[in-house]
Amino acid sequence: MITLSPKCFNTTGPCVPEKHYMLPVLPRLAGVAATIANEDYFILHAPRRSGKTTFIQALVKKINSDGHYYAFYCSIDATQNIDDDDKAMTRIAEQINRALKMTGIQELVTLSYPDDSLPNAGTSVKIRTFLNYLSLNLNKKLIVIFDEADCLSGAPLMTFLRQIRQGYIDRSFSAVSKFPSTLALVGTRNIRDYLASNQSAGKHLASPFNIVAERMTLANFTQDEIGQLYSQHTEATGQVFHDGAIERAWYWTEGQPWLVNALARQTVKVILKNDYSVNISAKIIDDAAQSLILRNDTHFYSLKVRLKEPRVRRVIEAILIGSDGFPNSIADDDVAYVLDLGLLKKNSTDGTIIQPSNPIYQEVIVRTLITKIQPEIDRAITITFGNKWMDGISLDMNALLKAFQIYWSENSEMYIQNNYIESLVFTSINIALKNLNLSSQNELNNEIVETIQDNLIVLTNEALTHLVLYAFLQRVLNGGADFIQREYALGTFRADICVSYKGIRYPLKLKIKGHKSQEESIRRLKSYMDKCLASEGWLLTFDKDYSKPWNEKISWETIEDKDQIIHLVCC
Repeated sequence: MITLSPKCFNTTGPCVPEKHYMLPVLPRLAGVAATIANEDYFILHAPRRSGKTTFIQALVKKINSDGHYYAFYCSIDATQNIDDDDKAMTRIAEQINRALKMTGIQELVTLSYPDDSLPNAGTSVKIRTFLNYLSLNLNKKLIVIFDEADCLSGAPLMTFLRQIRQGYIDRSFSAVSKFPSTLALVGTRNIRDYLASNQSAGKHLASPFNIVAERMTLANFTQDEIGQLYSQHTEATGQVFHDGAIERAWYWTEGQPWLVNALARQTVKVILKNDYSVNISAKIIDDAAQSLILRNDTHFYSLKVRLKEPRVRRVIEAILIGSDGFPNSIADDDVAYVLDLGLLKKNSTDGTIIQPSNPIYQEVIVRTLITKIQPEIDRAITITFGNKWMDGISLDMNALLKAFQIYWSENSEMYIQNNYIESLVFTSINIALKNLNLSSQNELNNEIVETIQDNLIVLTNEALTHLVLYAFLQRVLNGGADFIQREYALGTFRADICVSYKGIRYPLKLKIKGHKSQEESIRRLKSYMDKCLASEGWLLTFDKDYSKPWNEKISWETIEDKDQIIHLVCC
């Protein structure tokens, strides 16, 4: 769904009331119609802000309008953090009762109870008894969809699942054991994962929910579906998306529903201020995407919180450096978990490569990881180097990377200690500078290390080298570069960066010394240069031998091959 709310002032186009644009429901979830027809139970999981709730509410509405079943939607998010079985089951029963009243369907409303007189059944049968009562007293089969199912945990989770399972089994034995013909559990994670997470917390779990016929996830929009959604806005307002705008919207979002919606709103409402006389170009979409990246929306905040989870961080580290395959330290369940969260995806052409789900997430992930080191790097660059790499016409990438070699040789020990990085996790470098009256760079570094001991986001040295370079280059972007495009993925042993300044592109390829031969790395750099339409490129190699003298690690070699210039930068 896309929601745009044009205002009736400050526009040159027609006044259009708030409008919700939607795609047909069933095609978005392949197999759901067959699952319902087969009277099966299913799980639907998808990341937050992927349109799950909108979809399932629309699905319930369609089921009821078709007239073959009764259906209702029930959110059980009110059970969050309730550990007591009886309280949790009572709360779910209350939510079922409330959901019946809100359907507006007389047959369902009639079967609801007064708020103060819910059925007095025991804890272990309360939900099963309620759903059995509804199924017995309706003249059509019943479909129930429980949203936010992963709010349940521990004993309440198992009590709830056992009741659903028993009701499912009993319904085939006798007429008085009727139960919903289809039941769905909807959440951000596959139920396998939140069962496993409770087990890892030492909680006793048994009787797994093994009656599910299908595990489904809500697909992102395709490029054609984005075009269909945006065309509904064009039909309503006359405002046209042209010059590759749809293609750029697809490129930035890869169909992630919240991003598709947010990108449209940022374009129409914020950048163009509801001026429908302006056609929307690819450039405007690109500007809107960059604006989204810089905003601290709730959606992005939830992604950033996930990056602090150890199991998420382990996988993110691996994709930052392009680890070849899944290292032993990364459990398959961890990879599956991050994929389920929607942060990452499998490459469509090679299922062994894991990468960020879309370019916006890709940028947000890096910016989040360098947030705490960026101010210090900006300060060091300003003091030591100034801002002399850009002259308004071109970027002196050679001088920039030579400056990075100096910075890395002088400051790497500040970041690296015993094979991990103590990330600079404190509120603000600027606040620290004001409050601590620090007189020297060394004093600042020491204060940082002392401040962060209890707030570590532990990262490997390999991830660290890439992140520090990202932060260093981010300073260039802040100084006037058009954009920095970063590409990184698990399974490639490389990370690619393309800096654009005044329309000129500067491609870089990062690698760890010893991973892949130099010849292979040069070949891949040349391929990336072709992709960036650039005749000059830089291969930056990090030497992990921290005992080696810097005068042996730092080197620079330039080679020319036909019409291409390649710089081999080592540090």
